[in-house]
Amino acid sequence: MIQAPDKPRPRVLVVEDDAPVGELLRVCLEAEGMEVVSAATLADAREAASRQPFEVFLVDLVLEDGSGLDLVRTVRERTRAGIMIVSGRSAPVDRIVGLEVGADDYVTKPFEPREVSVRVRRLCERVMAARTAPAAPAPAAPATATAEPAGPPRYGFRGWLFDPPGQTVARPDGTLVELTAAESRLLEVFVLRPNRTLSRDQLLDAIHGRGWNPSDRSIDVLVGKLRAKLSAGAAEDPIRTVRGAGYLFAPVPERV
Repeated sequence: MIQAPDKPRPRVLVVEDDAPVGELLRVCLEAEGMEVVSAATLADAREAASRQPFEVFLVDLVLEDGSGLDLVRTVRERTRAGIMIVSGRSAPVDRIVGLEVGADDYVTKPFEPREVSVRVRRLCERVMAARTAPAAPAPAAPATATAEPAGPPRYGFRGWLFDPPGQTVARPDGTLVELTAAESRLLEVFVLRPNRTLSRDQLLDAIHGRGWNPSDRSIDVLVGKLRAKLSAGAAEDPIRTVRGAGYLFAPVPERV
């Protein structure tokens, strides 16, 4: 009997200079079936990343030879890997800066190991799905059939085409715009809830699956980054700010 090939194990690079924390992360992630490589310094992390690709990077901010933000910035410029910051810095400004430079998620120490494992697994799944997803076809003429389209969901709005598995949106002129994992998750939340005012807490909970400090304004940064990408060349901003309440996605998307 011919056996099916083993499913590839997601590869995770843990960049953490606190040995007990790094070991805890390694044990938890390996228990989830991931292949884990550990690095205690920026130099070690860069060397490891040059040898093989990783689906997800877990990065501490304070390292012996520099700031983990430098690594986050480099990874985001060169790859579409998932990035999670795991840090003892819990101030809103630290979260905001982390997201601004390209991180998809931010977890503060002390953390719940199981929660981190679930978040990393979800990031791995999104990255691996995006790598294997077929390229989005050019928009076709509307079909007369009313059957639900087959395959991964894609959504059209105002001439744009959003491909969640591929983490991209195509502008009306065909230009492809890449999204970070966090931006793609946020846009997916919006397109599934059009013309509804969503509070910051609702958006954060839908994206991250946990409660957040009400003073955390990182969602504003993420909305701003997504809005900038969707507003380029558009006649009207698709994301509206509802003063004192949150945000509203004005277009009514259609699955295509």
